[in-house]
Amino acid sequence: MQYEFLKQFSRRMKHVGMYALLLQNSMAKQTWKQYGFVKMDEQVNMIFAVMLYIMEQSLREESCTMDDIGAYIDNLNAGFFQKDMSYDDCKRLGDFIVNVILSNEGRAMYFDGFDFDGRAYRSMNISYIANRIIYVDEGVKRTSYYLTEDGYNLMLSTLEIENNMKLTIHEMIFKLHLEKQSYDKAVDEIKNVFNFMRIQLQKIEEAMLRVRRNALSYSVADYEALMNENMETIGDTKEKFTGYREMVRLRASELEQQNINVQKLDAGEEEKLENLRIIEGYLNRTLDEHQKILNLHFDLKLLYDRELQSLAQMSLIQWFSIRTELYDKVLDDPRYLENTDIFLRPLFHQQIPQIYNLNKCTGLQRPIRKKAAEDADELLDFDEKQWQDELERRKRDKLKKYEDALAFIIDTALEKGSLSLCGLKEVLDGDAAAREICIPTIDVFKEIMVELIRNREISMDTLRKEKSEYISEQVNDFQLNEMLLSLTEQGADHSEKRRKITKIITERSDDGTVVAFENVTDAFGNERTIRCTNVVITLECV
Repeated sequence: MQYEFLKQFSRRMKHVGMYALLLQNSMAKQTWKQYGFVKMDEQVNMIFAVMLYIMEQSLREESCTMDDIGAYIDNLNAGFFQKDMSYDDCKRLGDFIVNVILSNEGRAMYFDGFDFDGRAYRSMNISYIANRIIYVDEGVKRTSYYLTEDGYNLMLSTLEIENNMKLTIHEMIFKLHLEKQSYDKAVDEIKNVFNFMRIQLQKIEEAMLRVRRNALSYSVADYEALMNENMETIGDTKEKFTGYREMVRLRASELEQQNINVQKLDAGEEEKLENLRIIEGYLNRTLDEHQKILNLHFDLKLLYDRELQSLAQMSLIQWFSIRTELYDKVLDDPRYLENTDIFLRPLFHQQIPQIYNLNKCTGLQRPIRKKAAEDADELLDFDEKQWQDELERRKRDKLKKYEDALAFIIDTALEKGSLSLCGLKEVLDGDAAAREICIPTIDVFKEIMVELIRNREISMDTLRKEKSEYISEQVNDFQLNEMLLSLTEQGADHSEKRRKITKIITERSDDGTVVAFENVTDAFGNERTIRCTNVVITLECV
């Protein structure tokens, strides 16, 4: 399926259908008006109040007859709703809610949810309550009502789990699926965990925006609740999910080694291996979100403290209107000019903040007279937009170096089928221009190789799939996956050959060879030597 998030769409629609059918059975019913419930809000509140009573009686395994429901509604009305209803009216209202709205007058209720896997609508039965016959005092037969599974799901969904428990519960379910090796279900749970982390990050960003606009609009209670949620989220999340990532990597490595050394994996094992790689990717992204939440948690704390302090200082300032308090009074009586200094004196009596840096007295002192003379003759013209443009241009130039170097490595590997660092050194030693492209600086070449080794095996199909499912922000920093997609999709001379790449596998060589690239410039223009173990880059193509 192209859109993986539509897999469980029909299940979602069942939850929606439970609300839709309930409102459909209640709307446009004139019976409500007979008992004084005119607004739809009042009607819905009464329906769910009755369902809650039935749920409580069901959980206690106690009887829930129409007499019990009528007495319950009568107590609610006397204490809260204050409608003009007698006990008999309350009993009739309970019969209307139970038998007409919740039971649809005995007719079965269905809701159609579209199944994108089956490409057709699925008709799903919905039932809120059921009944059974009980015998009360002296063998009198009565009908007792109780909630069905759909009824329980509906009521439990109205009061969701506390925010600080959601992440813990999904993490526990994810752990259980990993232990049972139900990797397909573990993928769904780790997606839920990642979504909760992303939602928490967005909540912090929105809170910081509100504080910047007006700190008084963000209450202390909201701030405390968000801080507690953050602490619950970042408590031991990193340690747990780092451990899960190592476990996933170990199991994926075992399957890969089995595929290489023992026998070829069957379809089920291939699916498990693919799910493990997806889980590892989401765990990496979850840990990234954890770090962002940790950083923004402290940023929000500092921002809120600073804004409140600024507001407190503002409240101590006494404001005057220059026109009414000074100009108009002087125009009315010029003799006030003699006392103008009394009005203006506070402006000139503020202490000038002085800071003495002790580190300066112990540092090397250099003559600054010449530099001061040069600075006196220099005219500075600072343009913020031009400065920002210059920064962006430098970032683009640096990113272009990464792109050219990675493209050279990929194209060279395409020509040879596989490329080792020893083979790359032989190519570069005989071509100075190629050396300048492949190793523009130590940092660029080192970061590319580290990212290739860290990812080890990169599936281009998986990268394209993730890119189609998620919207990512455009950044000017080096991202290996984004750059690989760009190199294989852009309209360059080698684009047709690059599109055939399905996997990029980077492995350390076991021969113990050390490859040295001499006279390579670093970021400051100094020439250095890179020494690293031999690495083999293998490309799989269609």
